[in-house]
Amino acid sequence: MKIDLTVTVTEEIRKLMEDMTATAQIPPYIQFGHLGTHFDVMDKKFPLENTERRGILFDVSHVKEREIEAGDINIDKITEHDFVIFYTGCLKEKKFATPEYLQTHLELSNGLITDLINKKVSMIGIDFPGIRKPAEHPQADQYCADHGIFVIENLANLDVLLAAVKGQAFLLHTYPVNYEGLTGLPCRVVAEVE
Repeated sequence: MKIDLTVTVTEEIRKLMEDMTATAQIPPYIQFGHLGTHFDVMDKKFPLENTERRGILFDVSHVKEREIEAGDINIDKITEHDFVIFYTGCLKEKKFATPEYLQTHLELSNGLITDLINKKVSMIGIDFPGIRKPAEHPQADQYCADHGIFVIENLANLDVLLAAVKGQAFLLHTYPVNYEGLTGLPCRVVAEVE
């Protein structure tokens, strides 16, 4: 069974993003790169090996209004090159690109990010806007990128994936748009579950 984990970009979402970038005076090419499910490139090239990775999903939906810590997951389940996903329920509860969604208080702790780097994962996936709050977002993504890890934001349908995998590993396919010069790349992420 295949499960699409990509946000469907509707006209309403496109308009919300357009309005948001217009008020912040963000150029359209920046907006395009960060539309829907995407990862922040952080001056790195996406290796083709990352198009297919073993996935592991952690249900951290019980965490509200605080950082997600290493103690909230079983880090021993993670192996080198994994695509580690955190399900919080944020995208399911709040509409993508709305102020409520963008102002979520969820983030990964610096300690958890360092633990994931030490595990040498390939990718980190989340169903909220960034692994750290806006003031630390670029630095956290750059820290990961400098260690060969890409952060994919705004993953959808993680509740469906959670029910299907029942704690087991699965296969993830990730295909970014092949553009140069963008700070973010939209991508299609599909889970393959036996």
